[in-house]
Amino acid sequence: MKEAKRYEVVGLMSGTSGDGLDFACCSFSKNESWNFEIIEARTVPFPTQLGKALKTAHLLDAASLEILDIQFGHWMGKEVKALCAAYGFRPEAIGSHGHTVFHQPHKGMTKQIGDGYALWQSSGIPVINDFRKLDLILGGQGAPLVPVGDALLFSEYDFALNLGGIANISMEIGNERRAFDTCPFNLLLNHAAQKAGKAFDASGNIARSGKVNELLLEKLERLPYYAISGAKSLAREDIERDFLPILEKAETSVPDTLATLSEHFAGCIADVLLRNAGSAGKKNLLITGGGAYNAFFIENLSAKIHSRIGLSLPENQIIDFKEALVFAFLGVLRMRGENNCLASVTAASRDNCGGTMYGFFPEH
Repeated sequence: MKEAKRYEVVGLMSGTSGDGLDFACCSFSKNESWNFEIIEARTVPFPTQLGKALKTAHLLDAASLEILDIQFGHWMGKEVKALCAAYGFRPEAIGSHGHTVFHQPHKGMTKQIGDGYALWQSSGIPVINDFRKLDLILGGQGAPLVPVGDALLFSEYDFALNLGGIANISMEIGNERRAFDTCPFNLLLNHAAQKAGKAFDASGNIARSGKVNELLLEKLERLPYYAISGAKSLAREDIERDFLPILEKAETSVPDTLATLSEHFAGCIADVLLRNAGSAGKKNLLITGGGAYNAFFIENLSAKIHSRIGLSLPENQIIDFKEALVFAFLGVLRMRGENNCLASVTAASRDNCGGTMYGFFPEH
């Protein structure tokens, strides 16, 4: 039997929470199904000035954004080169999500920065990035993209929930993969925690000390986003426009705001899970992303769904680096010319193989 081709690829993820660059050295091979290994992984904190620039990138003029795009690409490339040398890892490619500045599918627009040429030249490694744009051109949301990885790498789970800056759920319904952004998550929780001088609410302990404000909860539940059915996605600008003003106008303490947000998010997510759990046996849910460490939220969610859905918290490496792993995998699929974006998830006119390639790739 011919030995399966082994792909060694770096995955890079800069999420909406904006705390650093997730870097993962990954290996993939395929027999009947795909196998993977995260060989090494770490989060590289952004230098102070770069971190500030990324968080306010959506406010920049066109020329300043172009400069930041190139600077960020070079910075990522230098970090990748140094880390690969330190780990003795020799990847054939980098799969880079970049840092989202704008994501407005209703306008057919998405912008992730971290210039591919700059990343390629500074790392010396071929690059695949800009995974979302083709899907938008085909009429889709361009998001979420991770469900392809859920389907091919984590198929033993009925549901996959990622709790990053934004919470999204992926599931198999009638032999089709479905997924969407469910609600904000760490973007709002961190914003509220910062009012108390904390970068984030560790383990949800501040929220645990608060009480749910029913008026604030009701206002959040009435937001138009929750009335949208089918494919949908959230971006930072949606949250700043629709969610933040409600929090800013609410006369609630930080603990009460966090308790209310936790209740709201748990309710939104539980509703989606229970509506799609069916009646045949108990289902299982994979939880990843920084929110998996929010013990108060996890308890809250579990209380709402435990009779029908069991929660699985994997090893920390998967919790922390699943998205970086999947973007490495999306790069592998792009190199193979196989679909890495699903129309059943994004509502595009067809499945598609997105990603712009920089550099010279070996034959596959």
